[in-house]
Amino acid sequence: MHSLEPELNPYLQGCPTRRILDLIGDRWTVLIVGALADETRRFSELLRSVDGISQKMLTQTLRAMERDGLLTRTAYLQVPVRVDYRLTEAGQSLRAPLKVLEDWSIEHFADIRRSRTEYDSLGA
Repeated sequence: MHSLEPELNPYLQGCPTRRILDLIGDRWTVLIVGALADETRRFSELLRSVDGISQKMLTQTLRAMERDGLLTRTAYLQVPVRVDYRLTEAGQSLRAPLKVLEDWSIEHFADIRRSRTEYDSLGA
């Protein structure tokens, strides 16, 4: 069986899967996937729901996610122009693993905070 794709191994420096891992491991991508979980949202709604993200970073992240097929962008020619974002099937498939990471971060927050405090107090 021949494949047109080279062997993919994200542990190798040149592997193209690293770009995908960079995107889905980015905090803004994680939060945008969560914000788009079951609904279509406009840019301004995403900006309000993902506290702390700048317009520039939201635009960059949405473009990267669209390029990678994780969401669709639909523009409506009206005044003002309306643009909606919705997760694709691939984007929807990320919801479960990213929710696990979100839950893990909440569950382990106190332990990690304690470890950081202890580490920092040692002057390391």
